Amino acid sequence: MGSEKREFIWLSGLLFLNILVLSTADVHYYEFFLQESQFTKLCSTKSILTVNGSFPGPEIRVRRGDTVFVNVHNQGNHAVSLKWEGVKGSIDGSNELIQPGRNFTYKIELKDEIGTLWWHATSAWAAATVHGSLVISPAANEDYPFPAPTSDQTIILGQWFRQALTEGDKTIAPGRADAYTINGDPGETYGCSNDTTFEMQVDYEGLYLVRVINAVANETMVFGVASHSFTIVGQNGAYTKRSFTNSLTLAPAQVVDVLLCANVNVGHYYITARPSSGTYITNGILRYLTTSS
Repeated sequence: MGSEKREFIWLSGLLFLNILVLSTADVHYYEFFLQESQFTKLCSTKSILTVNGSFPGPEIRVRRGDTVFVNVHNQGNHAVSLKWEGVKGSIDGSNELIQPGRNFTYKIELKDEIGTLWWHATSAWAAATVHGSLVISPAANEDYPFPAPTSDQTIILGQWFRQALTEGDKTIAPGRADAYTINGDPGETYGCSNDTTFEMQVDYEGLYLVRVINAVANETMVFGVASHSFTIVGQNGAYTKRSFTNSLTLAPAQVVDVLLCANVNVGHYYITARPSSGTYITNGILRYLTTSS
């Protein structure tokens, strides 16, 4: 009799906890417009398929356990489907092929995913420009299992092709890229004065959660920040046991969350990304805004 009573109390507490978690979850709505946009990189201009005119595409930012509705309007010339990389919860329409001139709303119910995931077109050719991040913060009643960061920064490692990505076998990736990008910027290393360079601004002694996504098809990418080290705290939408490294090696589609402490001499430092199989190096800048006391 006594053990049955204790079990009922435990089950009631569990039910209350589940109701509490559900009550704190939110619903988010996003509008994605697939459209052709003009971009100039490597000293030439071409049209690429984008979401809302940006490369990379827009970031989705939610909390653990939230539900996301993404209404995709295909204003391009070819049918497109989106993949939600690493999502373990349910996705309505995960195999939906959206025809030109039509729209479709994905419903994504997040469960225990936490940290950083990403989304991209299923066609390897379209995915070169149609992709973006899915950032999942702790629920409102949760804390980070590591020191709370001052701020966070998403970094997507991408690729750029001089050729138009409207030809070839859509089931395989294009050939080797002509350049690699950090958040869409090729940096200073490709010899074109008009190329933009990604810049991350930090305050001295600030602690930053950096979310690094390898959106480069068929290339393992090596990422680092000169004179700085990383504490790895998450991978592919889950927390991990903390480990320390001076650089990251990311397989295609891999995501790694790291802590970066801005505690070296105040100045600016190169952020670098390169394919492990080649010699191209793409750079960005980590710039300190405040001086040490």
